[in-house]
This record gives sequence, structure tokens and C-alpha cells, in this order.
Amino acid sequence: MHIRYHLPKEFYQLVKRKPIALSEKAKHRLQMLRAWQALREMGLSAERASQKLGIGRATIYRWQKRLRERKLRGLEEDSRRPKRLRTFSWDVELIEAVRELREQYPRWGKEKLCVLLGREGWQVSVSTVGRILNYLKTRGVLHDPPREAKWGKKRANRRVYALRKPKNYSVEQPGDLVQIDTLDVNLMPGVHFKHFTARDMVSRWDVLQACQKATANSAKGFLEAVQQRLPFPLKAVQVDGGSEFMAEFEQACQDKGIRLFVLPPRSPKLNGCVERAHRTHVEEFYQVYADNWDISVMNKVLQEWERIYNQVRPHHSLDNLTPREYILSHYPKSAPQLSHMY
Repeated sequence: MHIRYHLPKEFYQLVKRKPIALSEKAKHRLQMLRAWQALREMGLSAERASQKLGIGRATIYRWQKRLRERKLRGLEEDSRRPKRLRTFSWDVELIEAVRELREQYPRWGKEKLCVLLGREGWQVSVSTVGRILNYLKTRGVLHDPPREAKWGKKRANRRVYALRKPKNYSVEQPGDLVQIDTLDVNLMPGVHFKHFTARDMVSRWDVLQACQKATANSAKGFLEAVQQRLPFPLKAVQVDGGSEFMAEFEQACQDKGIRLFVLPPRSPKLNGCVERAHRTHVEEFYQVYADNWDISVMNKVLQEWERIYNQVRPHHSLDNLTPREYILSHYPKSAPQLSHMY
């Protein structure tokens, strides 16, 4: 059974009343506990989540015990095991399976959950999954995450760039064209950073990274990450006219032999694929899992979400296949290193 781990609600109530003065060491431990919690909710084992953060599992448990016994600023471990449902017309194990998957992926609907249940051996229709979800909601077992946006898009100054994507440029294979864009993320007052997304136009494979600022140098670093984490060669990228995609970024594309296409001014719809990806990651990651972490911790958790997105989450546009499954099914020769990803 999948168990969700929560910090006590009293802690959040205390935060609303007055600031909590914690040492830098205590803040670091709190960030790590929150990050470990998010990774567990994404489906990682305790050991794997600890490895992702570079901390021993025993250390995590020791910190939790200190919070419980010493009541540091009201922080206590509060394990909440959902109540089991007993008497229904559906199989109890099926109801539990639906609940666990929905709690793990709160933004995924009945179609995607039905695909995941099929992978686990359940023979169930989409309509049945929908009825179970409605039943759990009416009983108060499931609650949808709030949809209030904590983020806002802010574009850099536009510029005119000579190289537009040729009309006859053909996008047929993974890597032929990858759209890249940035997003402002504001988790809470005073906590602000930039989110980079790269999306392959053919396979819908995404690469994600958070940076303190969207500069040409940070965009260059993201380009390096994209090349490393795409399971196929990167041939061309398409960006808007933001200043972060000039200077070092442009030079890096030229040095690597990657074609760089820049959108005309006031044409965000031409990058609609990656814009849609932003919405997905905001609704399914930032509004569900993200917390007040520093950039290094955020990227460790974000990379696990990237793995889930590319290898677990069914995509409606890919006939409910994952990007990994789609590549293996339609372009097996284009991604020889796919089996070694993550």
C-alpha cells in the first residue's frame, strides 16, 4: 500500500501566525525532509528517495525522531494512513488501487489511471474508474489539489533575430525539433525562480530544470542538460526572443552544431507545444509536490518528476503511451541509449 507522509498540520498553522526562527542547519534539514516526502509521494522507496538526496535513510529517520521527541517549533511526524473502504459493489483492492494512484498523481484523470491499472493487471473500464473516483470524492477520501496559480509568465525583452525556421524544414524523427521555454515560478512570497522546459515535438519527451535566474549562461547550462537527458541526438531547438537565448546560449548552439530557430515577435503560439508542457508541470508537479526548497533540492525532486513524466504518465496525444513507449514502438533505432535513461 502506498503511504503518504505529511508534516503535522500544526506546523503550517504556526507558520501562518508568525515567522519561525530556525538556524541554517535546521532549515536545511527541514528542506531535506520535505524533499524526501515529495519523492516518496511520487512513488520512490524510502531508500531510493534518500539516495536521490544524497542522505542516508537512517539520517532521515533520525531527524524525524528528533522532531517528534523534541517538538522543535511544533514540528512532529504525523503519519496518516487513509481509512480503508470495506463494503462496496467494487473489489476493495481495486478501490484501494484507484485511490493510491490518484493520490500519487492527483492531476491525472480516469483515462490515464485506467492505463496504469491495466499495467498492474486490473481489467477495468474507464467509466468504472470514473465512478470509483466520484465515490471516493463524495466520501471525502479524495480531494483535488487547489487550482489557484502560484506562478506567472514573464517574458524577457523581445528582439529580432534573422534565423527563422524554414517553411520546408521537416520534423519527422525525435530530436528534429525541440522547443525550449522558461517560466516564472513563485511558490510563496519571496520565493521565486525560473523553470526551464525542453519538449521534443515528435515524442513529447521533456527535460526540466530550475534555475535561480533565466540568463544566457543558465540557458547554456540547461542546453547541456537537454543533450545529456534526451535519449536521441538533438538536431535543432526553437526558442522565443528572450535575452536568455542569446549570447552564451546562441554560441553554445553554434559550437555544438545545433540549429537555432527563433520565433518572430509576438508569436508564442508557435511554441505552443512547450507552452502546454508548462501548464502540465505547474498543475501536476508544482501545485502538488513542490515546497519551499532551494534550487539544488528542487532539481533533485524535479528530475524524479521528469522520469515519471517520460516513463510512467500516459499521454493522450500518444494514444496513452508514455514518451518512452512511443519511441520504442515507433522509432526504436533513433534512441539506442533509451534503456540507460534515469
